[in-house]
Amino acid sequence: MTVFDEAVRALREWQHDDQPFQLHPGDLGWHRRFGAEATGEAVRTWRVDGRIVAVGLLDGADLLRFTIAPELRADESLAQRLADDIGTPERRVLPAGAVYVESPLGTRFKELLFDRGWQTDEPWTPLRRDLTEPVPEAGVKIEVVGPDRAELHAGVIRASFEKSTFTEERWHAMASGSPYADARSLVAFDDGEPAAAITVWSAGPGRPGLIEPMGVHRDHRGKGLGTAITLAGAAALRELGSSSALVCTPSSNAGAVATYRAAGFTALPGVFDQRRD
Repeated sequence: MTVFDEAVRALREWQHDDQPFQLHPGDLGWHRRFGAEATGEAVRTWRVDGRIVAVGLLDGADLLRFTIAPELRADESLAQRLADDIGTPERRVLPAGAVYVESPLGTRFKELLFDRGWQTDEPWTPLRRDLTEPVPEAGVKIEVVGPDRAELHAGVIRASFEKSTFTEERWHAMASGSPYADARSLVAFDDGEPAAAITVWSAGPGRPGLIEPMGVHRDHRGKGLGTAITLAGAAALRELGSSSALVCTPSSNAGAVATYRAAGFTALPGVFDQRRD
C-alpha cells in the first residue's frame, strides 16, 4: 500500500459528524487530478509507533491543509513535534516567507502556532446537510458521468471557475485514484446543455461525505442550477451510505453560501487559515 493510500485510509477513519471540519479523503482524491506522482509528493504524514497520526496536503507551494487523529488533538508532545516541523522552514514542510496552514478548530497544534506568532487569515464557512432522510429531487436532468463522458464534466468545471485547468485527462487521473472508488461525478442540464457539475466523495458508510468541486457554467447562472446539482450530489452521497454532506467555501462568497443553504445545508462554526508572514 502506498503512503497516499495509507493517508486516505486514515482520513476515512477520522471522519465523524461530531468532529470539526477537517481534511477529508475527498480532498486527496480531488488533488489526484494532477497525477499519482504529484499527489504523492504533496501528501505529508506523521506517525507514532508506525501508525499515521496526522496527514497534510500541500495545496500549492504555500498552503498546507492538515488534520490530526481526533484522540490526539490535545496531545502536547505531538503538537510540539508538528509545530516544529510545520512552522520551521528548515524542516521543508513549508518554505520560508508567507505561508498558510488550514487545520481543525480546537487543537493544541493551532494554539502553538498562535503562540509562535502565526496570525488568523481568511475565514471560511463549512456547511453540512444531514442525509438521514431522502433528499428532494433536483428538478432538472442529471447525468452520472463515467469515463466515456469525462470531457462533459471537465468542460463544465472549466467554464465555472475562471482559472480552472481541469481537463478530460485530469478527470481520468482523478478517477484512477483510490478515493474515487467511493465518489461520483454528476452533470445537470439546462435545455439540453451541460450547465452545472459536481463531484462528491464518500468516506464510507455512516461517515460524512464531501463536495469538491461544484460549479455552474458561466452561461447558465441565475437559474437555480447550483442548488439543483448540489441536491443531486447530496442524493448520490446518501446512496453511497454517507451520514451527511459537507462543503466549505470562503465566507466572502455569499452566493455560494446561499446556494448551499437553499439545498438544505446548515452553516457550521466558521474556520480560518493561519498565516505566517
